[in-house]
Amino acid sequence: MNIKDVLNWRYTTKSFDPNKKISPEDLEQVKSLLQMSPSSTNLQPWHFIIAGTEEGKQRFTKSTQGFFIFNEPKVLNASHVVAFCSRTSATDEYMRHLVDKEDDDGRYAKPEFKEQTYGARNLFADIHRYDVKDFQHWMEKQVYLNIGNFLLGVAAMGIDAAPMEGFDMKAFDEEFGLRQKGFTAVTLVALGYRSENDFNAKLPKSRLDQDEILTLV
Repeated sequence: MNIKDVLNWRYTTKSFDPNKKISPEDLEQVKSLLQMSPSSTNLQPWHFIIAGTEEGKQRFTKSTQGFFIFNEPKVLNASHVVAFCSRTSATDEYMRHLVDKEDDDGRYAKPEFKEQTYGARNLFADIHRYDVKDFQHWMEKQVYLNIGNFLLGVAAMGIDAAPMEGFDMKAFDEEFGLRQKGFTAVTLVALGYRSENDFNAKLPKSRLDQDEILTLV
């Protein structure tokens, strides 16, 4: 795989072919991309809702009404749509759940390493809770790390994507009862295959030159 070719092939798809669907085998890899993304201190402060049925996508469109109606065709014509949701808090119960899972997965060569990890993760969390005072925003930044990883990963699989912040987050949260569960939606990503009449596929990519954005020392 040539990563430059993948980067030049991918773009934000504006029009999906509704007749082309992601295979079950590829969907399993898509789910692995979501699960295996890195996050600061391995906090994993996320949840994902994947709509692959017409009923599921219709539920998503409750957040693409009014001002956000321009994104409704992407939701309906895509093969699948993924909602990226962030935790609104990380309780001690959740922090313990993380280290217990890591312990079960064999991450700790010695028992004391488990408590050290628990303490270090809480140390970083408390910096954002009390010093920087951006704890929820910090968790959302981890979700965006996942989104970046996800967009590149699906492109490497030949799957088109359209990330969308243009949706009614409150309406989405209410539809899926997210806030009562301790989550809130931050971004939708439509997945599928570009239609032949997608204007954006025909436009050249535009990025700032490397000599403007890179400093080599």
